[in-house]
Formats: sequence, structure tokens, C-alpha cells
Amino acid sequence: MDVDEAADRLYGMVPEEFTSARDALAKEVKAAGDAALAKRIKALRKPTVVAWAVNRTARERSEELGRLLDLGRRLRDAWRAQDADVLAEAGRERTPLIARLVRYVREEADAAGHPLAPAADLEIEQTLDAAVVDEDAAEQVRRGTLARPLSYSGFTPAPVVRPAPEPAARAARQKPAKTAEKAERHAGDEERRERERREAERRESERREAERRRIENLENALAEAERAAQEARRGRADWEAERTEAEREHERRTAKVEALTAKLAKAKDRLNAAGHRLEVARREEASAERAARSARLRADQARAALDEARSAHE
Repeated sequence: MDVDEAADRLYGMVPEEFTSARDALAKEVKAAGDAALAKRIKALRKPTVVAWAVNRTARERSEELGRLLDLGRRLRDAWRAQDADVLAEAGRERTPLIARLVRYVREEADAAGHPLAPAADLEIEQTLDAAVVDEDAAEQVRRGTLARPLSYSGFTPAPVVRPAPEPAARAARQKPAKTAEKAERHAGDEERRERERREAERRESERREAERRRIENLENALAEAERAAQEARRGRADWEAERTEAEREHERRTAKVEALTAKLAKAKDRLNAAGHRLEVARREEASAERAARSARLRADQARAALDEARSAHE
């Protein structure tokens, strides 16, 4: 087993079973001698209800979800190729497909006895949108191992502006004159149109080059943003793992303090009982001492009276 297999098993469970199953699995793996894997399993976070519902849909409706993920792949490819036709087509498919999947997620949650609140729709939509535009998010959604809903704040693929088609007048300008007389009459116009054509081609070439540079800059910015987002996700995951470990350490220390507090309370009770016993013993000892002194006094008095009586008798 590796951590991916463990995650696949755990994130398929309902949320209330996750923690106990995760801890039991980590204990089993640790007992088998793989402490490092046990620690990684222990760091897996319990999914929210919305994340669990999306995970369940990924398992139960993989074909429908696959259509959205395939759409995302086509959308990203079209963005890189700056294919406006494919971008427009994918954009038309995107909204109804996500709406349909939101409904499926709700149906799966209802079927499992965990109906979602109305506000959950936004988190589901944001998660599915992230899967469309981000490859890492798409993989997480496909595997069904989300712990939290996703969101995406980077560059979103959008259609590009295609250059306008060349005017139909160009074709007309390229038609040869029907007669030499007509060609001679319009020779000056033809030269002017030729100059205009070359100037238009020059401007078009410059425009295309500027558009190419703009697209290249956008692609570079997108790549940089994706790298930054990936780095941020890794940093967030590291600190999430650190926070999880700190929470577990805090829980252990809290439990230990509570246990020691309970022991201290019991010890104080026993101390109070011993103090009460000591007080009673001291009081009774003093009473017994007084009684002993009184008895000794009476005995001394009786002995003296007896001695006196014997002396008189003699």
C-alpha cells in the first residue's frame, strides 16, 4: 500500500467514518513496520461534506465527470493554441455541463443520506470550474480524494480575437482588365491600389507580430502564474500537515493534562480524608489522655485511702 491507495480507500467513506478508519489504518501500517507511511496516512484530512459529495460523484458518476474533465483538457489545449472556435464551443458546453454535475453531486449526497445545504452549490461550482481550468485540480477531482472544495483564481481561458478577413475588394483588384483600353485607363488606379495593398499587408504583418508577442507574453504570464499557484499549493499543504500534527500534539498534551488533573483531584481528596482522619485521631487521643489522667488520679486516691485504712487497722 502507498498513501495514494490509502487516500482512495479513505475518501470513499462517509465523513463520520473517516477519522476512525484513518487512525486504524495508520496504526495497522505502523505495526507492519512502515512508520513513515503511517505518518503520511495520519496526516490525511477529514473531508468536508461538500468535498465528500464531489468525491462520491467522481466514483459513482465517473463517465459524466469525465465529460467535464475532457472539456477542460480541450479548453486548455485551445487556449494554448489560441483556437477561438474551439474556445467558443467549449465555453458553450461548459455552463450546462457544470450545472448538470452540480445536480448529480446533490443527488449522490441525498442518496447517501447526507443532503447538502443550498449554499453548497457555489462550492461545488467553484470546485468543478477549478477542474476545468487547472490540471492539478482536475486530477484531484478525478481521483475523488478532495479534503476541501477547490477554487481557482489564475488566468481563465478566453477566446482570442481573430484578424478580420481580407476585404473582398482585394480579389476584385486582382482581376485583370478585360480590355487593354480599360487597363490603360485604370493604370493609375491600379498602381494606387497596389500601394494600398502593400501598405495594408505591412500593417497586417505588424499587427500579427504584435498579436503573436501579446499571446507569447500571456502564455509566459500563465505559466508563471501556474508555477506560483503550484508552489503556493505545496506550501499550503506543508503547513496544513504541520498544523494537523500540531493539533494532534495539542490533543495528546491536553488529554495528558486532563488525566493528571483528575489524578491530582483524587490525590487531594485522599489528602483531605487523611487530614480528617488525623484530626479525629488527635482529638480522640487527647480525650483518651484526659481519661487516662483522670483514671490514674482516681487510682492514686484509692491507693492512698487504702494505705490510710490499713495503717489505722494496725
